[in-house]
Amino acid sequence: MVQCEMCGKEVSSPNRVKIEGAELDVCDECTDFGTELKTEDSSSSTSTKYSTSSSGSSGSSSSSSSSSSSSSGGSGRRRDMFDEMDEIAQDFDDQIRSARESKGLSQKELAQQLNEKASLIRKLEQGNSLPSDDVRTKIEKSLGIDLSAGGSADDEEWSSGSSDGSYTLGDVVKRKD
Repeated sequence: MVQCEMCGKEVSSPNRVKIEGAELDVCDECTDFGTELKTEDSSSSTSTKYSTSSSGSSGSSSSSSSSSSSSSGGSGRRRDMFDEMDEIAQDFDDQIRSARESKGLSQKELAQQLNEKASLIRKLEQGNSLPSDDVRTKIEKSLGIDLSAGGSADDEEWSSGSSDGSYTLGDVVKRKD
């Protein structure tokens, strides 16, 4: 007996249903929440949709080449949009303020230079708001600073860790006591 992935009811023959993009094995009652998939069609459509070989259409060659390059690393982890995003530094507000003051600019003058509102600069320097990507690049160019967190050291630590399970949660977590 298999459990329904929606309600947990024991089911002898679950139905394969697509609900909000996820394929689930559900009972007859939960089938109404999504669109039912045929078993033979779902396996073939899934294999062609996420295929890393070059058998895909030429229109999706860029997406298949990016996923095949990530798969060739041997990690087995799919890439997502967050892999390519830079993290912003924790002290971005202090960096912006000190760089602006070292150039002798007021918040209003910096805002005019960036073609932004002075209230945005004020919010950024107070740490109440995160800069959008375009504002961030404008600030970095104008003030000659780098607001990225440089989180690659943490990524290397995790990826180069031994696979024998020598890391535990207690090794990584920092307590706030």
